[in-house]
Formats: sequence, C-alpha cells, structure tokens
Amino acid sequence: MQVHIFRGPGRIFGFTAQPSGENLPQKYAPWSAFKTIELHKEKHTPGIDADECLSDIEAYGVHVTDAHSRITEEAIR
Repeated sequence: MQVHIFRGPGRIFGFTAQPSGENLPQKYAPWSAFKTIELHKEKHTPGIDADECLSDIEAYGVHVTDAHSRITEEAIR
C-alpha cells in the first residue's frame, strides 16, 4: 500500500493513504508533507511498524506516532 507521511509538531508523524492528508487529526495540525512510501504487512521497514501502521489505516484511516510510539487512538479522540 502506498502511504503518505506527514510531519506534525515536535516528533508527531501522521500516516495515511490520502495524498492530501486531509483526514489527519486537526489537534496536531499543521501537517506538512514529509514523504510517500510503499508499505507491506510482515515486511520490515526501518523506523515504522508496518503491520501496526497498516492495521491503523485500515481501522481508523490514519496512523499517528509520537517519537515512534503509536498514539493513534488518543489522536483521533
């Protein structure tokens, strides 16, 4: 899956399948485009837990981290 990565404040990063990032949580805006990568479940990707990321995107539409720690559920509240 092609995943678009956006940078928020501090060490916050948002991951989404939407190129515009419009579905990222506004509480961490402004978001700036960082890069686009191809992620696959069960395939090692440095700095990203691909399985966790893709599962969150499937369930919530986004995956959000703070210093590489998952905060998706907190971010979308």
